[in-house]
This record gives sequence, C-alpha cells and structure tokens, in this order.
Amino acid sequence: MSFFGNDAVNRVNLHSGVQALAQGAGGVFVLVFLLRAGVSAPLVLCAMAAMNAGRFVLRPLVLRFARRFGLRATLILGTVLEATTFPILPLVHGVDLAFAAVVLVGPVGSVLYWTSYHAYFASIGDDEHRGGQVGAREALTAVVGIAAPLLGAWALAAGGPWSAFLGVAVVQVLAAGPLIGAPQVAVAPEGSGGLRGAWMGVGLMACDGIFAGGYYYIWQIALFVSLGESFTAYGGAMALAALVGAVFSLAIGRHIDAGGGRTAAVVAFAVMVAVLTLRAISVGSPWLAVTANALGALVEALWIPALMTPIYNLAKASPCPVRFSVATEAGWDLGCAGSCLVGAAIVAAGHSFAAPILVGLVGAVLAFGLLWRNYAAGSGPAARST
Repeated sequence: MSFFGNDAVNRVNLHSGVQALAQGAGGVFVLVFLLRAGVSAPLVLCAMAAMNAGRFVLRPLVLRFARRFGLRATLILGTVLEATTFPILPLVHGVDLAFAAVVLVGPVGSVLYWTSYHAYFASIGDDEHRGGQVGAREALTAVVGIAAPLLGAWALAAGGPWSAFLGVAVVQVLAAGPLIGAPQVAVAPEGSGGLRGAWMGVGLMACDGIFAGGYYYIWQIALFVSLGESFTAYGGAMALAALVGAVFSLAIGRHIDAGGGRTAAVVAFAVMVAVLTLRAISVGSPWLAVTANALGALVEALWIPALMTPIYNLAKASPCPVRFSVATEAGWDLGCAGSCLVGAAIVAAGHSFAAPILVGLVGAVLAFGLLWRNYAAGSGPAARST
C-alpha cells in the first residue's frame, strides 16, 4: 500500500495507536467517572463545555510555543500533558476542588496536543494518499480501541480508580515515544495570509463540534446510565463498537483517494442520521443502546476520513498549517461547547437524553452541506478552498 511509504506519517500513526490505548482505557471513562463520583449529569456536560471554552482561550498560546520550539516539540509536550488529568480524577467526590482542577487542568494538554497534532499531520502527509493515511490511522486506533475499554473497565473494577488512572497516565506519556526522531516542522514566524481560505475548515470543524457534543459526549453519559452505571458493561459496549469500526476505516480512506469524496460524504451523512436517531430512541434500553453504540463505529469509520481529508489538504495548502489549525480547532471548541450547554439545559429541565443527542443532527446537516461543496464531483483527493 503506497500510503504506508511515508515514515513520518507511520510514526504519527503509531503514536496515535498508543494514544488511543490511553484514551480508550481512560479518556472514555472521564465523564462517566465524574457522574459516578457524584457530579450531576447537567454539571458534567457543563464541565465539558467549560473545558472547551478553556481550550478556546488558551489556543493562541499554542502558536507562540510552536513558533519558538517547533511543531514536533509542541506535539510531544501536549502528549505528555494530556496525562495530567488522570491522577486528579480519583480525588473527585462531587463538586469539589478536585472537580474544579479537572476542569482547569484538562484544557492545557488538550489544546497543545490537538492543535499541533492536526497541523503536524497535515504538514507531513501526502495529498494523493491523504484518505488512505487517515484511514490507516483510524483502522489502527479502532483495533486498539477493541481492547482498551475492556482493560480500563477491568482496571477500574479490580484495582479501583487510583491504579486504573495512574496506569493510563503512564501509557499516555509513553505515546510520545514514536514522535522522538520524527521530522521537525518549523512554524513561519509571521502569519501573513496564514488564515486565508480557513473559513471552510473553521466551518467544518465547528459543525463537527456540534455533532460531537450530541454524538460522543452526551451519548457517553446516556449509554452509561442505560447500562446501569456499570463500568464493565460500558467498557464492553465501547470495545464492541471498536471491533465493528476497525473493518471499514481503510476501505473508505482509499475510496476518497480514488475520487469518491462526495459519495463518501453522502454515505457518511446517511449513516450519521440513522445512528443518531437510533441512539436517541435507545436511551433507557440496555441492549438497544449497546447496538446503537456498536453501529456508531460505522459513523467514525466513514465520517473521519471524509471530514479530515479536505481539512488536512486545506491546512497543508495554507500559508501556515499551525495558524490554520488554531482557527479550525477554535471552531470545534465553540461548536462542542454550545452543543454540551444546550444538552445540559435540556437535561436540567427534566427531559431525557434523547433530545440532547439529536442536537448533533444540526452539526451533521451543516457539515454535510459544506463537504458537498468542498468535494468537486468526481474529484480526487484535492479539495477546493473556495
């Protein structure tokens, strides 16, 4: 497979696999652990919104750091700092100082990591193999995701939160290993024209943030509640979903490279609407919720390559991929924060999780419209920037 010929991309994809182990064994349990620790569902969603707001505020600092130390160093630092939240979680008992610390500390590593990650991946990747490279990454993370939630659930059940989350923190730090020796990527000292054409990327990521609020974060809480707040059942449901998704990621990425971007977007959108609707209907039904969660893996396998292929290509074509990523990730922060706040308000008003989950449909519809415009009919991997 020619898209495996880029050593830098292979290193980042290997890093992504280790990162997925940490996030699958620990990251997917953060919100539900806060719920079990005595924080109400609306406040958990408000905490998620606050962390996104913190990322939005801190994001300009990423550019300063990257300009001085380079993009690779920023990505390595962000990877390590992503571990800092996990040792704080066992200290949370309701709305207390530890809970506030999670909200304040969480955005620091996250904003460094994801801004630099997307800019770095865009810079080192190949436009003609972009879909395949993204698909390979998603396939690897999906395979890792089969075992990771099971390990996390077992660790929480057998050893308690201290051993589970400290172990996850160690794995998260180790994820920086494959990045050592990866190529340096400098950041332009001046940003003249750095955001030219970024509106498409900002719009796509803002819509994806709205979608993610309902599809990922509100759903995690709804699934956990539907499964009787059992870490073991929740971890098993996440593992099953990863097993389903691992099969599809490579195929859809190569399809995009072959010129099927619009087709991929149409199929992804149809599956997104169907799965979001099923998730809303499944709230309160354990077996239906597990099924809806497993089918959700199809959304990730279809949606991420269709969404990120044009974004990475637009970033690489921009005068400065870092500034481009600062703008697009800020759009995601605002979209996700807004979606979580709407969900918190609906749940606080006494309604079920069904309506907040369906808020994600707004983002799905808007994102599909932008993708349809971005993918020229019958085009290859290149995406229009107008």
